[in-house]
Amino acid sequence: MPELPFTRRSVLRGLGAAGLVSALAGCGVPAAYVPEGRRGGPDRSGRDKSVSFSNWPLYIDTDEEDETKRPTLESFSERTGIAVRYTEEINDNDEFFGKVGPALMNHQETGHDLVVVSDWMAARFVHLGWAQRMDRSGQSNVARNLDPQLRSPAFDEGRLHTVPWQSGITGIAYNRKALGREIRSVKDLWQPDLAGKVTLFSGLDESFALLMQGNGVDVTRWTEADFHRVCDQVEQLVKKKHIRRFTGNDYTSDLSKGDVLACQAYSGDAIQLQADNPDIEFVIPEEGAELWAESLLIPNLARHKVNAEALIDHYYDPEVAAELAASVNYVCPVPAAREVLAAAEDKETAELAENPLIFPDEDMRKRLAVARDISAAERRTLAKRWNAIVGL
Repeated sequence: MPELPFTRRSVLRGLGAAGLVSALAGCGVPAAYVPEGRRGGPDRSGRDKSVSFSNWPLYIDTDEEDETKRPTLESFSERTGIAVRYTEEINDNDEFFGKVGPALMNHQETGHDLVVVSDWMAARFVHLGWAQRMDRSGQSNVARNLDPQLRSPAFDEGRLHTVPWQSGITGIAYNRKALGREIRSVKDLWQPDLAGKVTLFSGLDESFALLMQGNGVDVTRWTEADFHRVCDQVEQLVKKKHIRRFTGNDYTSDLSKGDVLACQAYSGDAIQLQADNPDIEFVIPEEGAELWAESLLIPNLARHKVNAEALIDHYYDPEVAAELAASVNYVCPVPAAREVLAAAEDKETAELAENPLIFPDEDMRKRLAVARDISAAERRTLAKRWNAIVGL
């Protein structure tokens, strides 16, 4: 498994976007927030059959013989006549926020019709009024097929401004053979035989929920006291040198090479790791794990809002969702895609329908929770403490 040069749930670097949002809230800058009625602009969708779509690298299906071709995008263009300008320009949530934030703050176009950001960053856009409300009357697939467990996150109740692109689970990956025992709980990571052989995510938003769940916390309603309890625990583990280091997506390399035996991990990466090494296991701890999403949103003043909404709805067609899921291997936000994959003639493709890391079963879903996001008022204090521990 090669070390990836990016992470889809990016590492929070310094205060960055968090600092900007907190500063805006703390200084009471009313111009930063855009009311619902002022977010839209003249829509050119009717006369300009195009849409600009920005995503993370390696986060869409590609043709096996020509990686420059993206079958699901091409099928959309063939069906609708809408050309898609697709760019893989989002390498870091914070960096992208800094790129488009000044324009949005000043009520200017960003040049983007549709973007994918992690839900914790989508929350910033929604809270600042920088994401447009979607017209569900033209999105019958979204209305019918969106995973019920992802329909109403705390930051965007009813999913009025965002729609999941892909979802995933933050759990624990470990080498069962090398460790010589099972891991069933977050607490199992702290056993003496794993001293110096454990990594945690360095990003605040990526790491905290699973660690709180290890303490029995309901992460849909966690408190600052819960957060500081986790920080106290991690500080002690760092002092004891139990935690080898804090990582981004490079944890995959550490685990593959045997430098670590257990780590916080994403479900989508685990599927790829297991393909290379069957001794790697991915665990949803007994206490539970975090279900998260990376979501599509339409920034204010987007020039092709209607076209963007049509593209979103395209990906909620079970046939299209199945094709995407078979390629990226993350939790599919369209449960109906499971039946499509199960009916595939190709055996390996059909087996994906039975993979609970792509289509969680009911027992697994009972142990998954969507964590409430960190508010702008909380973020500066919490980020400062966490970053001091992990060395950001």
